Amino acid sequence: MKEICLAGGCFWGAEHYFRNIEGVVSTEVGFANGNTQSPTYEQVYTDTTGYAEAVHVSYDPSKLPLEELIRDFFCAIDPLSLNKQGEDEGTRYRTGVYYSDPDELETISRVFSEEQAKYSEPLAVELQPLTNFFPADERHQDYLVKNPDGYCHLPLKIFRYPKLISDLKALLGDEPDPVARLSNAAALIQERMRFFWTGFYLVKSDELVLGPFQGPIACMRIGFGRGVCGTSWKEDRTIVVPDVEEFPGHIACSSLSRSEIVVPLRDCSGNVTGVLDIDSTELSTFDRIDAFWLERLVNIL
Repeated sequence: MKEICLAGGCFWGAEHYFRNIEGVVSTEVGFANGNTQSPTYEQVYTDTTGYAEAVHVSYDPSKLPLEELIRDFFCAIDPLSLNKQGEDEGTRYRTGVYYSDPDELETISRVFSEEQAKYSEPLAVELQPLTNFFPADERHQDYLVKNPDGYCHLPLKIFRYPKLISDLKALLGDEPDPVARLSNAAALIQERMRFFWTGFYLVKSDELVLGPFQGPIACMRIGFGRGVCGTSWKEDRTIVVPDVEEFPGHIACSSLSRSEIVVPLRDCSGNVTGVLDIDSTELSTFDRIDAFWLERLVNIL
């Protein structure tokens, strides 16, 4: 068992997120790296104690490697926002990773470097040894379990994706047939996330050919480099489209589709073998959270 302390803004939502990730054994909210002893929630709220609201996470590294946990952490924060997450503002809401084992610093720093490479501005995320941690009182522990309609700065979908991933692994088991795997994957995504259209296109020679899907009838073949799906295949990258009408060369399989995300499928050699295509009837449905978790999902497939 390993432990680490993660500050991701308001600890109610951060704890609820981490406790749903496979491999996390237990969570406890509290206050990290401050300058007083045994602070209360009310004292920390004044921003005079130096503490950050944080989650003490115990996890099983055989199921959840540290590197993966830190990436999960970055998915749940705005890493460029200083002392502010969502609508919550103050030094107590700063973001940070506080480690107890110095041997972990190299791994954590590697993920920090990967994240920094995505931005031109410096990350506003602390990386420090854990100097102290005091648990918050019981009313704050598992707050969103006790208060399902309570305040949270995180979008609801970020709580659904970890459970979706865990359930997909259990559902697929050791089934070797790719059509069976893709069929149940499409059904599970659609059932849990309620998107307009969820499906797979598979590479056949110089085209993408419609595979297992859930939703209205769709285009059966898409050329290399054509539309969002063909472009994702050609460029071998996830593409998030806030408004499909603004994407050059968009192929309108349905006039009801307003926004879209496409994630490449790859074989063990890294070659693109197809794409996961998801459409929404609303604008700007998809963002980096969807991209992060759907990329992990296709890695399982």
